[in-house]
Amino acid sequence: MRFSLQVQYAICGSFDLAYNGGGAPVQIRVISERQAIPARYLEQIFQRLRRAGLVQSKRGPGGGYTLARAPAEISLREIVEALEGPLSEGLEMEPPDDAAQGAFRPSFVWEAVAERLAGALSEISLQTLCERAARANLRRAHPDAPMYFI
Repeated sequence: MRFSLQVQYAICGSFDLAYNGGGAPVQIRVISERQAIPARYLEQIFQRLRRAGLVQSKRGPGGGYTLARAPAEISLREIVEALEGPLSEGLEMEPPDDAAQGAFRPSFVWEAVAERLAGALSEISLQTLCERAARANLRRAHPDAPMYFI
């Protein structure tokens, strides 16, 4: 299974806010440059994250995006579902066409897969990603930026 490019960019952008933002608003242009994501595309993604209540925006000078909650409270599942909808819907099997009415299709398998995937993504928060990045010595945008803990 592969996540869509939108989901990948949403995770990277959200991680950037948690890891480099330090709680201060960050402009899309800055995240775009750090993550090598087209700014216009990232803006559309962040609008969807804002509607889902995962990020907040501030207009004007000194404006930008911040996380709406602490990184420990935002799971990857929430980010994925903000862009793709409920995981259970994304993994549904297509209904058989008229020619295959009698075909056996184990659609129950996808429900089990969706549950396992949702559980795994629920266990990984942005805080978890930040901790792993720090252990891996991933360079921060501002080397003296504090780790964002609540």
